[in-house]
Amino acid sequence: MKIAANDFVKRQTPESRFSHFDGTWEELSELTEKCFDHQRQGYRDGVILVSVPPTRFYSSILEVSGDLDFEVSFEPRAEGEDPILFMVASGADKTAAVRAEVVLYRRDVLEEDGDCSTDAEWEIVSVNASPCEEEVPMDPMTRARNILHLKGGTDARIEDLNKEELVGLVKTMAEETFFWNTHVHVGDKK
Repeated sequence: MKIAANDFVKRQTPESRFSHFDGTWEELSELTEKCFDHQRQGYRDGVILVSVPPTRFYSSILEVSGDLDFEVSFEPRAEGEDPILFMVASGADKTAAVRAEVVLYRRDVLEEDGDCSTDAEWEIVSVNASPCEEEVPMDPMTRARNILHLKGGTDARIEDLNKEELVGLVKTMAEETFFWNTHVHVGDKK
């Protein structure tokens, strides 16, 4: 089995507003391969989250407080995507992660929209580093991009869900929305 970093994850650097791994993409791929058995199912078949030791991972997520200064921008997540609103805590620093997961997409899932960056069987598309033990929910805009199958989103195939699964999805989306209205990412380092 081969795992490699997709171009999309490479925006997650120490200077970015995103969580990151303090090492090379090759080291991250090797760590993910070693921990591959510590996986759970993602939002659809062909998407998994692999738990990895949080050492060398940094979280960009902060709980909102009155002490933070905020900056809002309107920009795409990646080249070719439509711009969306981003709110970040300006001047805040990332913290050492307490929990870390690596999001992997199987090659056939990425091929659906031509999003493969390597010839690997699995590609790393995100590093999710949390400042707490709890899982950090998906950003509502990421979920919406997947459900609507917009540029940069992978088809969530909600038409295949039964009523119970749809009710679960709605509950999950409400929890995601609440979380992200009380938490924020740190801003890019300029």
